[in-house]
Amino acid sequence: MILITGASSGLGAALAKRYADQGEQVMISGRNQARLAGVAQASTNLHPLAADLCDEQGVATLLDTLATMSGGAALDTVIHCAGSGYFGPIAEQQADEIHKLMQNNVTSSILLVRELVKRYQDTPLHLVVVMSTAAQQPKAGESTYCAAKWAVRGFIESVRLELKGKPMKIIAVYPGGMDTGFWPSSGKSLDTSSFMSADEAAEMLQGALKATAHGHIADITIARG
Repeated sequence: MILITGASSGLGAALAKRYADQGEQVMISGRNQARLAGVAQASTNLHPLAADLCDEQGVATLLDTLATMSGGAALDTVIHCAGSGYFGPIAEQQADEIHKLMQNNVTSSILLVRELVKRYQDTPLHLVVVMSTAAQQPKAGESTYCAAKWAVRGFIESVRLELKGKPMKIIAVYPGGMDTGFWPSSGKSLDTSSFMSADEAAEMLQGALKATAHGHIADITIARG
């Protein structure tokens, strides 16, 4: 069984549909129940679960509900795609939007990973954390977004050290620009016609996530162009 967060649109939705088409039971999570329900219409293998990952109780309830709905099926993969963007020169950025950015990217990742580690650290769970190439290099006009993604990267690399020797593994994913609804909602206007689609990125990521009995891919960069 697979759990995908941020699955109401973009990469999360594309991944969910691909796994469902291959017969996997996929639990899809997001904050917008209506949009999740729309994604879930694509397959009877898709099961929507609305949740606010910025809320400690919301994360716990999501995983409790997941365990109840699974019918005893083991959770073997979690793909964390949830997040948001906010861009612009630092002198023009608003404090409330910066706070929202940190909540949606950093706090949500910390609370979800913390709860997953508490429950699954001794099981063979693959936790895939989707960030951005903004976690690998600085970008003008994206200072706070880079700060959020670098924070998530530092967090998961530290948790990896805590999980050393345990069956639970963390895979870090750094996708480049995708042509999705992410950009209009971020407030940044740019031409995305040369960007990869969410389906293209999902196809590449799904292929790269193949593991063997004695190894797994730890870090994946999906470059555009």
